[in-house]
This record gives sequence, structure tokens and C-alpha cells, in this order.
Amino acid sequence: QVQVVESGGGSVQAGGSLRLSCATSGGDFSSYVMSWFRQAPGKERECVAAISWNVGRTYYADSVKGRFTIARDNDKNAVYLQMNSLKPEESAVYYCAVGPRASWGVNYYPRVSEINYWGQGAQVTVSS
Repeated sequence: QVQVVESGGGSVQAGGSLRLSCATSGGDFSSYVMSWFRQAPGKERECVAAISWNVGRTYYADSVKGRFTIARDNDKNAVYLQMNSLKPEESAVYYCAVGPRASWGVNYYPRVSEINYWGQGAQVTVSS
């Protein structure tokens, strides 16, 4: 049984930092894209960062470039998201996502429809 579990969410003031962790079990995901999505109330779920299976390529949404860093540890089947200089408008539920199991093309980033497994989500609240 596949499990995807996020941790590290919470509340922080604007300009602060949080680090999200995602632990997976029940499969070997070392050949899968791993990513972080977020969804604020009334908005669509969006990919904020993704990393290829071999850690060679990353994607960041324009809104988070230079502030967020994604990393993964294939030995632990884990992925992390370091978030710095957080803004109130980034308050959302952050989801860890596994998939697809595919190559990484030019300008690639994972779409919601491509995700194989989702975590339950971690609330991040940024106060002004």
C-alpha cells in the first residue's frame, strides 16, 4: 500500500521560512518525478516545484523562484521543500505528489492529471 505523508506545515509570519518534508512508502519511487503542489481556497491546485528522478532537473513556478528549493533523497524515498521569504498570499494546503514515471523534457513540469499518488496535504499559513 502506497503512502505519501507530508510534515512540517504550520504558521509563520511574512518573510519567515518553513521546510516541508514528504515521506513515501509502499513502493520504489526513485524513477518518478516528485513535486510539491499547493491549493488555496477557491483556487486551482498548482505545481510550485518539481524534481526529476535523477535529481538532474528541477522546475519552479515563477512566483517562487529564488525563494523555494526542492530536494530529494532517493535512498529514503523522500522529498523536501525549503520555503523562504514566505508571503501571505502563499497560504495554502501544500501537497506532496509522486509521478509521473517519465522522462523530463524541455520546459516540463507535472500537471495534476499526471500525478500517480498524492499526500494528504499540509497547511501553511503566512500571516502579515
